[in-house]
Amino acid sequence: MIERILRDREGIWQQIVAERDLNGLTGRMLTSSAIALACYGAVLGFFHSPLMALTSALKLPLLFLVTLAICLPTLYLFNLVFGARLSVRQSLALVMVAITVTSMLAVAFAPISLFFLITANDYGFFKLLNVAILTLSALVGLRFLTGGMQVLNDHGLLAPEAPAAKATEQVSAPAPAQAVPAAVPAGATPVGTPPAGQSAAPVAVPAGAPVGESTSNGAVTTAPAPAQVPAQSTGASFPPGYPPQRPWDNAPIRRGEPTQRPASMTLLYIWILLFGFVGTQLAWTLRPFFGDPGQDFAFFRSIDGNFYAEILRTIANL
Repeated sequence: MIERILRDREGIWQQIVAERDLNGLTGRMLTSSAIALACYGAVLGFFHSPLMALTSALKLPLLFLVTLAICLPTLYLFNLVFGARLSVRQSLALVMVAITVTSMLAVAFAPISLFFLITANDYGFFKLLNVAILTLSALVGLRFLTGGMQVLNDHGLLAPEAPAAKATEQVSAPAPAQAVPAAVPAGATPVGTPPAGQSAAPVAVPAGAPVGESTSNGAVTTAPAPAQVPAQSTGASFPPGYPPQRPWDNAPIRRGEPTQRPASMTLLYIWILLFGFVGTQLAWTLRPFFGDPGQDFAFFRSIDGNFYAEILRTIANL
């Protein structure tokens, strides 16, 4: 699963856009991420005891999945409020891509964490090392989430559905051909010459037809009349030789090609911060994951303090 995400991420995004077999895709990502997080959680718990390794292997996947269950409705409603047309399955699949990438990167760091567990048996250093590993993995996973949302934005799923545009442009009809006198030989009386005192009506000649010109000796020569160029629908004048504008040059930009970032993309970054705060508070609630070697085994600790104060205290002690 992780190879497909990393090698064919465009295929994953297209599958989510088309809503094709999203249940199977989400199920495979859920299984892969749960197994990977369980393996990494076991490495964390081994610092204390095998029993702590078993409980951490259960609690680390639970941490990510419960955080997802808490925050997913907020992401879905954010999109609905601002007119996005994402379904619940699409939102779930997008977030599961981020969690799967996070879990696979974490399990890739597991040998490094295990190495420092064996060679540098220091509780404070080991705790900070693994917090940094999980933070880095989560940042990369969330980068995949923003990339997937950008693809959905390019397909117009994050913008409100606009009504069908009506054709408003009308191309003006070609101007009538210019009336020019008919060409006649020198000295001949033109056919249809009106009586004296009446003006002669011009004869319409099609564009491109020969036009008569008198020369100095009275002869009439013919030259092709210039073709009439249809007037532009925009009414703008163009210099000579400028190519005529095509009707589709002024066509409106398609909805699938937005010119600015929609509000849904801005709210996504707010949701990512919310996801981080909920995850860290839930991790503090579900502790211990590492297990202080100076204390006995406990499945849960009492809820006192907070995650950030504990990290600052650990850095100060280190």
